[in-house]
Amino acid sequence: MGERRCAYRVLVGKPEGKRPLGSPRGRWEDNIKVNFQEVGFRAVDWIDMAQDRDRWRARVNAVMNLRVALYAGNFLTS
Repeated sequence: MGERRCAYRVLVGKPEGKRPLGSPRGRWEDNIKVNFQEVGFRAVDWIDMAQDRDRWRARVNAVMNLRVALYAGNFLTS
């Protein structure tokens, strides 16, 4: 393998620069899990559920409606 090839440089090279400060960025998958847990769907396999488009849409609408109701209730009591 030649030293100028990209694969070689990736294999034996050292990264330059520094890592960004703070915690890692959140992934959209983590957001979905947190949203489902907030409204009580704890043991939901959302990946399988998303395969059935109608069922997925119904659950997402239910989650969004519950979240709106929860936040509206918190807003009124604050």
